[in-house]
Amino acid sequence: MISRRHIRLKVMQTLYAYFIADKNDFQQAKDQLFKEFDSIINLYLLIISLPCHIAEYSVGFIEEQKNNHLASDNGKKLSQNFQNNKLIKIILDDKSFMKKVNKVSILWKLNDHKIIRKLFLDIWKSDIYKNYSNIITPTFENDQLFLLNIFEKYIIDNDLLHHILEEESIYWMDDLPFVSNIIYSQIKSLDEQKNIKFYSSVFKNSDDSDFARNLLLETIFNHKEYELIIKNKAKNWDLERIASMDYIILLMAFCELLNFKEIPIKVTLNEYIEVAKYYSTSNSKGFINGILDKVIIDLKKKDKIKKTGRGLIE
Repeated sequence: MISRRHIRLKVMQTLYAYFIADKNDFQQAKDQLFKEFDSIINLYLLIISLPCHIAEYSVGFIEEQKNNHLASDNGKKLSQNFQNNKLIKIILDDKSFMKKVNKVSILWKLNDHKIIRKLFLDIWKSDIYKNYSNIITPTFENDQLFLLNIFEKYIIDNDLLHHILEEESIYWMDDLPFVSNIIYSQIKSLDEQKNIKFYSSVFKNSDDSDFARNLLLETIFNHKEYELIIKNKAKNWDLERIASMDYIILLMAFCELLNFKEIPIKVTLNEYIEVAKYYSTSNSKGFINGILDKVIIDLKKKDKIKKTGRGLIE
C-alpha cells in the first residue's frame, strides 16, 4: 500500500521523537513506529467510509425536506440517488470491512463539529449534486463519477476535515494525500463485476516491513558512527547549528548506504534529497546533497559501500 518514500518519512518522524526525548528507548521507538503505520490504516478506513456516512445522513435530510420549499426552489429533486449509489453499496455490503470501519468511524459521529452534516450540505448545494439528482436511473458510471467528484472537490480538501484529523494525529496531514490517492484510484478502477480490494496492512509485503524496522534500528544503533561522518564532512558547521531534520535525514541516508545492499546508491541519494526538500529548511536540499556527494565518494574509495544484485554494483 505505502511506498518506500512514505516508509522513510515515518522512520524519520519516529527518529525525531526518539532523539529529542529525555530518555532514549529503542524498543519504545520501534513500537511507536509500527503504531504509526497502523494509524495510516485507521485514516484509510475513516476516509473511505466518509461517503457512506454522508449518504446515510442524506436519508434523514431528504425526509425532512419533503415538505420544505428549499429543495424545489433550488431545482433539486428529492432524489435517493446518493443513498442508493452502487459504489457505496459495494462498500457497505462488505461486512468484514465494515466491521473494521465501525471501530474507528465513531470519530465522525461523536466529534463536536458536525462534520458529516456540513460536508453533506456543501455537496447538496452544488451543481454536481443537482445534476446527479436529476438523473432518473443512474448507471454505475453515473454513480462512480458523482463519488469521484465529491471526493475530490468537497471531501479531501475540506478545512474542517483537516482540523479534525490534525486533532486526532499530528502526522495524518502528511498521510492524507497518499491515502486519498489510493482511495480515489480504487473508486476509479471499480466496475460492476469487480469487488473493491480493501487494505488491511500498510505494507505491500514483508520486505517493506523489514525495511522499516531495520532502517529505524540500524540508524539508532549506529548513529554515533554516522555522527562522526557528519562532523568530518561538515567541518564548517557545529552539530548544534545543523537543523534537526537535516541531521536525522543524513543519519538515515548513511545507514541506507552502508547497510541496505539491495538499494542502489542513486535511489538513496534522490530519496533523501526529496525528503529534505519537503520536510526541512529551504537550504537543506543543497546542504544534504553536498554532504552525501562527499560521503559517497569517500565511502567508495574505502570500499565500504557493498551493493549486490543486478544493476546495483557501481
